[in-house]
Amino acid sequence: MLQPASAKPGKLREITDGNWEEILTGEWMIEFFAPWCPACQQLQPVWSEFAEWGDDLGVSIAKVDVTEQPGLSGRFIITALPTIYHCKDGVFRRYQGARSKEDFMSFIDEKKWQSIEPVSSWFGPSSLLMNAMSALFKLSMFIRHCHNYLTEQLGVPVWGSYGIFALATLISGLTLGLVLVFVADFVFPSRRLSPDYHHRKLLAGQVRLLQQSEDEQEADGEEEDDEDEYGGKTEEWQPPGGAEAVRRRGLGVPEEDT
Repeated sequence: MLQPASAKPGKLREITDGNWEEILTGEWMIEFFAPWCPACQQLQPVWSEFAEWGDDLGVSIAKVDVTEQPGLSGRFIITALPTIYHCKDGVFRRYQGARSKEDFMSFIDEKKWQSIEPVSSWFGPSSLLMNAMSALFKLSMFIRHCHNYLTEQLGVPVWGSYGIFALATLISGLTLGLVLVFVADFVFPSRRLSPDYHHRKLLAGQVRLLQQSEDEQEADGEEEDDEDEYGGKTEEWQPPGGAEAVRRRGLGVPEEDT
């Protein structure tokens, strides 16, 4: 391990949304902190001393203020402060060890980071998912700044600020919906707009009428066959004794024995 006597002044670098891609090349140790965090305040002197050994260890030491860089906070899913990441050629690992200068130095010098499972590519800061998360955090911070400006600078009541944001959300949602409808119609046009739609509809109607005509002709042919089979006559059922017997039964007259 390196001895303190060989330490050279190092540079503690600031990482922002504009230059964060620099950490994808080489070896880095990055601290995510907030000025109001007591644990972060205690770590700052140690982290600065560790940065002085960066050149000797061949590692770049950096820090990120999450209050100023909300996009990076979302990109790296920072849920606790301080959070420390080790990065080697774009592969990220979360540091979980002790937070002394000696522990940081041995972590790099002895390559202890090799025993830590790297962050999945799905949740890497360059992934599509984390890009979306970064944009969401930036949007939330922008809304917060707008809310503070309305309430503190312009004197708008809190409920008025909420009402403005609700109206803006409604309008933006309707606008986005219309845009999506137009895009969908352009990419997947309706069949009614196709050049041969009316022609195909007319042909379908003619085919349907022709089929109905054929069905009617077939039904008429079956009726004619039935009439030919029975000679065009229909026989009516007659009760025993004929109509006179029916009349007698209706009057209650007993029938004569034959």
